[in-house]
Amino acid sequence: MELTGTPSTRLVVIRGNSGAGKSSTALAVRYRLGRTCALVQQDVMRRVVLRERDVPGGANVGLISTVARYALDHGYHVIVEGIMSAERYGEMLRCLAEDHRGRTWFYYLDVSFDESLRRHATRPQAAEFGADDMRGWYRPGDLLGVAGEHLIPQESALPDTCARILAEAFGMRSTD
Repeated sequence: MELTGTPSTRLVVIRGNSGAGKSSTALAVRYRLGRTCALVQQDVMRRVVLRERDVPGGANVGLISTVARYALDHGYHVIVEGIMSAERYGEMLRCLAEDHRGRTWFYYLDVSFDESLRRHATRPQAAEFGADDMRGWYRPGDLLGVAGEHLIPQESALPDTCARILAEAFGMRSTD
């Protein structure tokens, strides 16, 4: 692929199991950044745009990369979020980071299966799928193995997780 973004664009990848808090975190960080930030959500690309199941070699993998690159090339900071298993999405995410001219951060929300289930029960889509589905998707410690990949423990509350990402990736303090 070709280089993407500018030295001033930031790419943040937020991964973790279902119910870990990825979407909530990404939405809260994007809210703080405003119109300077594009949000690329795996579930939106896969389920809404393509109506695709998460399968090896799925079209959504390339679509996520394409949308992220497009936004970076147009000067947006980009947050990519989703379960995005290392096995299926790792190569694309590593290439995206390698091609990005700016700085890139990877965050993995490390949440136990029991905590994922507890959190899932509070979500609007709780009735769409249950514990058996989630058990089949759950991959403990599914790290990409990239340098500087940050683990965020389940004890980190949403405001603390957002403050950490905003500080590390965007140099923003909670008072900014």
